[in-house]
Formats: sequence, C-alpha cells, structure tokens
Amino acid sequence: MAEFWFYQLQRRTLEQALPALIELALKRGWRAVVQCRAPERLAAIDDLLWTYDEESFLPHGSQSDGDPDLQAVWLTCGDDNPNGARIRFLIDGAEAGPFVGSDYERLILLFDGRDEASLAAAREQWRLLRQSGATLSYWQETDEGGWRKQG
Repeated sequence: MAEFWFYQLQRRTLEQALPALIELALKRGWRAVVQCRAPERLAAIDDLLWTYDEESFLPHGSQSDGDPDLQAVWLTCGDDNPNGARIRFLIDGAEAGPFVGSDYERLILLFDGRDEASLAAAREQWRLLRQSGATLSYWQETDEGGWRKQG
C-alpha cells in the first residue's frame, strides 16, 4: 500500500526543492511521475528539469514527447502512470485521493507552508487521507534545507 508523505516547504521554493527530491528517487532506482494541475505549470516544470543546474539535468518527458516507457520521469496533469513509476510527486494542490490503495511505493505532496491557501489545501488532503486509512508522514523543511519528520 502506498505511503503518503507531506513535505512542507518553509525556506525554499518548489522549484528549488523538487529536482533534488526527484534525484533521490532516481538514485533509489525508482521511476517518477510529477503531477500538477495546469498545462502552463507543466511547461514550467519541464523547463525547470532541463535547466535547474548548470552541470546537470533530469531526463524526463510528457505526453507531447511520447515514449513513456523510455522516460525515468513523466510529467502530467492527469492520473496516468505510463512509465511504471514507483513514486509520484503531487504539486500545486494535485489531489492525492485517487491514489489511495494504489501500488505506488510513495506519494509526495509538496506544499508551501508560507501560503495560507496551500497550507489549508494540504490540511484538507491530510484529513481525507487519514479518514481513508492511508499511511501518512509529515516532513518539515529545516533551516539547513534538509527535511525533518514530525510527530
């Protein structure tokens, strides 16, 4: 059964934190899906993964690229998992509910703890997932830029 990990950003932006988390997943040998809610945001994440580091990039693709089975990281606005990912990153309020009982290893919900609307949406998702009996973990960003499990 999938574990749902909530990551509360406190110091960094999503654009600063997401590539490092994807890198960690790939080092574990997992394929990943990144899901957002809007096509414009999908295009921005696409650009980010090519340019976030002058010396590196994260190979990835989306429906417009095709060949999902060749993509270690798949970008989508839907519930699809065409690359057989073991981990899914839910950003910008993408809903976690459809993945309760899924065969993912982990679902990561990233949210901005400095934004009241984002924080409220994450709390609501936590509440709904808890009611469904999902396994939940909460991680808060530290002053050093790492992550500390809470509770």
